[in-house]
Amino acid sequence: MRDITYPPVIVTAKTLFKLLGMKFQMSGTENIPREGGAILAANHIGYVDFVFDGFAAQPSKRLVRFMAKREAFDHRITGPLMRSFHHISVDREHGEHSYRDAVEYARSGEIVGIFPEATISRSFEIKELKTGAVRMAAEAGVPLIPMVTWGTQLLKTKDHPSDLTGRGKTIGLHVGQPLEVTGADPVAETELLRSAMSALLDK
Repeated sequence: MRDITYPPVIVTAKTLFKLLGMKFQMSGTENIPREGGAILAANHIGYVDFVFDGFAAQPSKRLVRFMAKREAFDHRITGPLMRSFHHISVDREHGEHSYRDAVEYARSGEIVGIFPEATISRSFEIKELKTGAVRMAAEAGVPLIPMVTWGTQLLKTKDHPSDLTGRGKTIGLHVGQPLEVTGADPVAETELLRSAMSALLDK
């Protein structure tokens, strides 16, 4: 895919975060492949998770195509930006189209970012996961990579005060070992994904 806006926006964001005194604590980033497709399954603790989660792929020099709700694509300001990043619009009432897009992206060598909890966890623990991430990875024939984020809940999340400046905050981005899934038992394999994500979060 041709990326015109995504790389310079990342550079700008890095500069802004540095000016704000934000720090990043990362581990396991070597688990994100330098080439080929993958499904990156992350926890969901704040409204700005996807802004930061992609940074975990930077050491591998990869860009992540996130699945995000359709409303972000319909917005007059964020919409053009989301489309220019080649993110994937999700209509929750008719999800088959976005599912197919995600599989094709991964099959063609892209890293697709997904939040398998489907909504923000108010407890910040790993909620019950949907089976979509496992089914996508299996159908596309790519690794399923567990990941957790910590610290974004301090910026903007449900039922808590917001601090979108992020000044002085530390964001944790931790990537687990890839899981090879077959899709033969999506429920059982999704439980393996949940266990891997929970272990990362506990650590």
